[in-house]
Amino acid sequence: MNEEQRTPPVLVGDERATLTSVLQWQRDTLMVKCAGLTPEQLRRKAVAPSELSLLGLVRHLADVERGWFRNALGGEGVPYHFPKNAAGEWTDFDVEDADPAEAFRIWEDACARSRAIVEAAESLDVKGRDGDEECSLHYILAHMIEEYARHNGHADLLREAIDGVTGE
Repeated sequence: MNEEQRTPPVLVGDERATLTSVLQWQRDTLMVKCAGLTPEQLRRKAVAPSELSLLGLVRHLADVERGWFRNALGGEGVPYHFPKNAAGEWTDFDVEDADPAEAFRIWEDACARSRAIVEAAESLDVKGRDGDEECSLHYILAHMIEEYARHNGHADLLREAIDGVTGE
């Protein structure tokens, strides 16, 4: 995917169309940042002691999608793909032996499932639970945009360090 293949955000439309299109733009941006890289480049860590890598971000965001849309909003209680290890640390950034194709498949499946859940929701006011807190679909979409935007900033720096490629 190149920058021109990103789904453009809705500039004039209702709130659901605007939020979902901006979220899709952010998802597409992550794909652009990862495009054309080797598995080794996708696994490359930012700078010590950071564990950030492009592949780790893909794995992390797959579980973020799963957690917010399927679990918080949908109440499914499905397990994470990259759960905590015996030391209680999340494993999404443990990418030394991770298969990029599998990670992208998991992330793309999670995104597709999230889009279907949002599409099926009767309104942005539909509620779910994040632990003990009630939250609306409206909040979840806004939060997901923030989550992707923050991590796409990381992805931009990671990509520039790998091969000098920059862009929006």
